[in-house]
Amino acid sequence: MAIVGFIGLGIMGRPMAEHLLAAGHELVISGNSAASADMTALGATARGSYAEIAAEAEIVFLMVPDTPQVETTLFGDQGVVQGLSAGKLVIDMSSISPLATKDFASRISALGCFYLDAPVSGGEVGAKAATLTIMVGGPEDAFARALPLFEAMGKNITHVGESGAGQTAKVANQIIVALNIAAVGEALLFASRAGADPARVREALLGGFASSRVLEVHGERMLKRTFNPGFRIDLHHKDLALALAGGNELGLPLPQTAFCQQLLNSARGNGEGGLDHSAIVKQLERLAGHHLGEE
Repeated sequence: MAIVGFIGLGIMGRPMAEHLLAAGHELVISGNSAASADMTALGATARGSYAEIAAEAEIVFLMVPDTPQVETTLFGDQGVVQGLSAGKLVIDMSSISPLATKDFASRISALGCFYLDAPVSGGEVGAKAATLTIMVGGPEDAFARALPLFEAMGKNITHVGESGAGQTAKVANQIIVALNIAAVGEALLFASRAGADPARVREALLGGFASSRVLEVHGERMLKRTFNPGFRIDLHHKDLALALAGGNELGLPLPQTAFCQQLLNSARGNGEGGLDHSAIVKQLERLAGHHLGEE
């Protein structure tokens, strides 16, 4: 068993940390959040700074919202690097810029430590059920060292390649998910506007080639109007911004991604950035002047 630091006890980070604790690992967390009190009651140890967490832990996990937060957590005042010693492993499970990730990995490696980028897919449901998909970039030997901990949190765990490859895979994932949510929203709106029961149409489609996890989970959210966040629109907006920035750098057109980004922009403009990303359908409803259900 390992002494594990975990920074970022949010919607997904907290259940992920709980699974590590349940697997028998010694857990060290930041003591400055409401969630930390609950975690210490379960057996975790709280520390006052990220540097203290890194000094005590063998392996440090990060699960924070965006690239700037990762950089500050790692390299800011009393950041993780100030507590690292040679041989320790830092694993960032946030979804951030692949280019920034390569820079962070280089800076951590220069300290004689190891760095993995390991973003996840599966949302709050997957985090709670320990069924996350985990996409990992970084050295093969560091991946092997981290694999037993990943297995406590997820099911589909893939070493994609060198540093940044995990984040690249996550951006690709977010493109696919966004486009699928928009497609499901359009399909259900079409069915409803044409006079069919969208719930029964969804049921029929779940048995055919159009079936998908998005149709199953997010289609139901759209119909039941349950937009409490499993994965917030604000975060998906950030991920598609990474995709479009990468596309610009590569000279690669991403027209459907750009369209979905505009739907997310519309949601944020309407004060809905905190809703689940299945609420993309609300933007399509505004365009159509037709609603699937009552708010």
